[in-house]
Amino acid sequence: MSAGPSLRRRAFLRGATLGTAVGAGALAGAFATSAAADPAPGPSGRGIPFHGQHQAGISTPQQAAASFVSFTVLATDRPGLQQLFRTLTERIRALTAGGPVPATDLASPPTDSATLGPVLPGDGLTVTVSVGASLFDDRYGLGARKPARLVPMPAFPDDDLAGSKELHGDLLLQICADSRDTVMHALRDITKHTRGAMQAGWKVDGFHAAPRPSGTPRNQLGFKDGIANPDPGDRKLADAVLWTHGGANGEPAWVEGGSYQVVRIIRMLVEFWDRVSLNEQERMIGRRRDSGAPLDGTKESDIPNYPADPQNLLIPMNAHIRLANPRTPDTADQQILRRGYNYERGIDLNGNLDVGLVFCCYQQDVARQFQTVQQRLAGEPLVDYISPTGGGYFFALPGVPGPADTLAAGLFA
Repeated sequence: MSAGPSLRRRAFLRGATLGTAVGAGALAGAFATSAAADPAPGPSGRGIPFHGQHQAGISTPQQAAASFVSFTVLATDRPGLQQLFRTLTERIRALTAGGPVPATDLASPPTDSATLGPVLPGDGLTVTVSVGASLFDDRYGLGARKPARLVPMPAFPDDDLAGSKELHGDLLLQICADSRDTVMHALRDITKHTRGAMQAGWKVDGFHAAPRPSGTPRNQLGFKDGIANPDPGDRKLADAVLWTHGGANGEPAWVEGGSYQVVRIIRMLVEFWDRVSLNEQERMIGRRRDSGAPLDGTKESDIPNYPADPQNLLIPMNAHIRLANPRTPDTADQQILRRGYNYERGIDLNGNLDVGLVFCCYQQDVARQFQTVQQRLAGEPLVDYISPTGGGYFFALPGVPGPADTLAAGLFA
């Protein structure tokens, strides 16, 4: 007697392999016609090109919704890993281009989930692929090609990582779009076509708040977050602090155009924060809550003048903005490009709100930049109201220049 449908479904959920990197053949050809066209605008009117020197989703203006999903790679050998990256390239290229969903005959499984209807919108979709240090173990013989500064994320003094199941990973997908259902559709499509080659380990969803009333959006503490970001459109600055360069500082040649990514899941203890006086909140952050202006300024774009406040009468020496970015010549090359998202995950076992920030940043050198900043922040007053619970260090792969190219091609060259 053959196994019934329910048994087959249970086997699937336990991780039964449906073929390594399914989609390399006929399934991967779905949307091939639309993939060659320019991105189709979605409800948001945005279509973001897939091809370029750098991956989309790094310097791209932030979309409304995001998912960060960590995977364990299951490919059994190096050719299998190469096939996984080919399949990822094909799916991301097709999904970001959008277009009509290919027809399916009645006897075959549908080529698409249809959650976005018969025509896929571009909808500002980007899928950024990053790799973790664990991918460069002895499974695929890639140890000598590991990005020079890619290591597992350490536990910092104020972290709460003990027992966390949301740490590290072989591969990370950052999926962003202007609509939540577009993000979920992309994840569902990619996991369908890569089942057997990679398995999801943890996932966190985020949303990008609208500016209220204007300017930089706010985090769950009520403060504007990301005001002092470097301008990725400044090519000279981006080359100095954002993009990696092959052959420089011990980096392998293939990393040209990539970037180191840090993801931190930071819970915000809002029940306690909401009982703190406004004056104390502002002195912990170093900015006005209503306008986002530094405490020595009047608007959010004002640059704090620390030399004019040597006795920290206006902005305390241990204020978050002063520790994170002292604005000295020695710290100029420590700037990071923040790309965080708020999250809301219901309530915990004690009935407290589980809300916070999916902190994400990109930089040229994670040790010189994020890690140095994080060490300055150790013990700041804000640590009583936040609790980092997971995340990892990853390396965002260089971009895909054209239709004949694939993600991670240089890694295997």
